[in-house]
Amino acid sequence: MKIELIKARLSDIENMQRLVSPEVESGVILIRSSDEIATNIRSYILAKEDDGEIVGFCALHIHASSLAEIRSLIVKENKRDKGIGESLVLKALDEAKALGLQKVLSLTYKQSFFEKLGFVEIPKESIPEHKIWADCIKCKHFPVCNEVSLIKTL
Repeated sequence: MKIELIKARLSDIENMQRLVSPEVESGVILIRSSDEIATNIRSYILAKEDDGEIVGFCALHIHASSLAEIRSLIVKENKRDKGIGESLVLKALDEAKALGLQKVLSLTYKQSFFEKLGFVEIPKESIPEHKIWADCIKCKHFPVCNEVSLIKTL
């Protein structure tokens, strides 16, 4: 099957929630309400198969005029290790460049995945404070978090 990378639509939210649900329950991905996804729907990029099934997605969330974040990266378990996650991140990075952003942040448990794409580890203390209080505080692991913070300069 061919994978197409497209922008998410509001009608995709239910299937996106179903795909990400196991990772949210395990605490690997931060929970996002359907309303929050709807509000930020323009940030989401989907990986869809020919039959329309969503097999992955991520969001490019803008924090400031120079900084965005790759977040909610998910690939369906039986579709992993096929380059879909990498394609999603590269598409998001292209979008970030086109918008004139200078840096893209990632908080992840998959450090080596992002390092292969040119991200480098940074101290968590350098993450913008509004990120911590807007997102991290909602996490089941807060304040003891094992995620690694990485950044890529564009």
